[in-house]
Amino acid sequence: MKHTKVGTVMMDDVVTAQYGTGFKEITRLLAEHRISGLPVVDDDEKVIGVISETDLMFRQAATPEPGAREPRRGLSWLSRSGRSAAAKARARTAGMLMSAPAVTVHADESIASAARTMAQHRIERLPVVDEEDRLVGIVTRRDLLQVFLRPDEDIRREVVDQVIVGALWLSPQTIDVSVYEGVVTLHGQVERASEKPIILKLTSRIDGVVAVVDQLTYRLDDSHLHPAEQSLHGVTEDWLRKL
Repeated sequence: MKHTKVGTVMMDDVVTAQYGTGFKEITRLLAEHRISGLPVVDDDEKVIGVISETDLMFRQAATPEPGAREPRRGLSWLSRSGRSAAAKARARTAGMLMSAPAVTVHADESIASAARTMAQHRIERLPVVDEEDRLVGIVTRRDLLQVFLRPDEDIRREVVDQVIVGALWLSPQTIDVSVYEGVVTLHGQVERASEKPIILKLTSRIDGVVAVVDQLTYRLDDSHLHPAEQSLHGVTEDWLRKL
């Protein structure tokens, strides 16, 4: 099945910094473009790091409050947070502020893959790179959520074409597919019980699907058969291994 690629939702007009870009200039870029972070690139447009507002806040956290009895209180807190945080509190350039190595994604990867990368690293944006790892764009959480704005009719059409007909070789009339607000409801009868998890799994992986409601029945219950026996009855076991 086809999945929306990162390259189709990314922003290609990227605000960047270089290794020697100063602290104040970075702050100005974030404020002027109303963004919360930016990639740091070298002379070859390859991403060497990423700077977020959090990186800049370490400097503010290290600034002692006027009249405070402990002027170094901020830096004491930072030292307990780790050497990296303390170093960023003293940073004057992008090279000292940035988090490296940068976590990136390729333009031809699926948005599902990009979303998993963001969740794994707990980040809000990903620089997008080409085959030679040069910067071509940037994608944010908001960009990835655009897939859920996909029209219900488009989702329904893909379920029928790609799952019912394309994957399982069934007649499009076999399963009634309805979609409302991204929720897909499947109603009908399949030949074997083992076909149900295939249909449900493939449907759930279609871009824009929020949930799948199972109202499917089956004619034959092959759940008691061993894998070898099931394979004699069709392609179910092969499909399950691929999921």
